Amino acid sequence: MEELTGRARAWPTLIQFAVFVENRVGRLHSLMRHLESHAVRIVAISIANSVDCAIVRLMVNDTDRGREILELSRFPFAEIELVGVELPEGDQPFLQVFLALLQAEVNVQYTYPLLYRRGQGAIALYVDDVDQAVAVLKNRGLKVITESDLLLD
Repeated sequence: MEELTGRARAWPTLIQFAVFVENRVGRLHSLMRHLESHAVRIVAISIANSVDCAIVRLMVNDTDRGREILELSRFPFAEIELVGVELPEGDQPFLQVFLALLQAEVNVQYTYPLLYRRGQGAIALYVDDVDQAVAVLKNRGLKVITESDLLLD
């Protein structure tokens, strides 16, 4: 039987870690080394930078293990729920995703690419209403990505 987190791996959202790092040479490398040297694969990353500090937004293939490594490495972080969606086949995959959300009046705050099943496009979305976003994407026949999907890769 699969070991489950408190929410279960089939929960229809993904966890993003927002990690605070000093904006100086080597800190990003240190963060990447801590995660990837423990067989945790980074599947998405975005950096919001300022003069003194940076917020590294990242997602990993094993959330529980990623959380444990960040805690043991003493990197300050927060956890944020995002919606992952597989991009549909066709000429306008982004239009299909964003039109569905627009028609449901779900606001997208930010998005970035998600490494998901080689050759298959996917994006991670931070939205103002997670439950409604998940429902509308599923109703439109789009595949919402779960934590267990990331473990399969």
